[in-house]
Amino acid sequence: MTKIFKAADRRFEKNPGRKDGFRLMSDAAIVAGMAAGGTGEKTLGSGSLNFDMRRLDPGEISSLYHFHRHAEELFMIVSGTVTLRTPGGLHTMQEGDIAFFGTGAEGAHQLYNHGSIPCVYLDVRTFLGCDVAEYPDSGRLLVVPTMERFDKAANTGYFEGEPDADTLRKKFE
Repeated sequence: MTKIFKAADRRFEKNPGRKDGFRLMSDAAIVAGMAAGGTGEKTLGSGSLNFDMRRLDPGEISSLYHFHRHAEELFMIVSGTVTLRTPGGLHTMQEGDIAFFGTGAEGAHQLYNHGSIPCVYLDVRTFLGCDVAEYPDSGRLLVVPTMERFDKAANTGYFEGEPDADTLRKKFE
């Protein structure tokens, strides 16, 4: 299958759950809006590769600082400039630059548009059915695709709060 996404057909939309100063999730309708009648990335027939074009307006932050436990991600700057935050510090990226983020804490990332014009970038990521995003600034976790958030500090032991073996055996009687 081949699917072509023409720049002239691209439109950027505000995320309805947007919080001022942040541009969470995708604003480009490459997948949801441009795929005829599509409601999401699955309309492409893609197995484990997801992508979209995103636009980050001046002064906006892409998302909370995070990394993925089970997904790799790649950004290519199409136009404008942006500041990339990584564990290695702050990096200015401009048109044509590419950044790859592996899984785990060393792949943490966040973008901020420090410029005066919108920054448009291609976001390509793997998706194997589920992922856990971790937020080092807050110690929280996000489970994808259910979008459930958890506080990592609330971690419990495997048996904590569960019935003991005698109680469970009675369920089999």
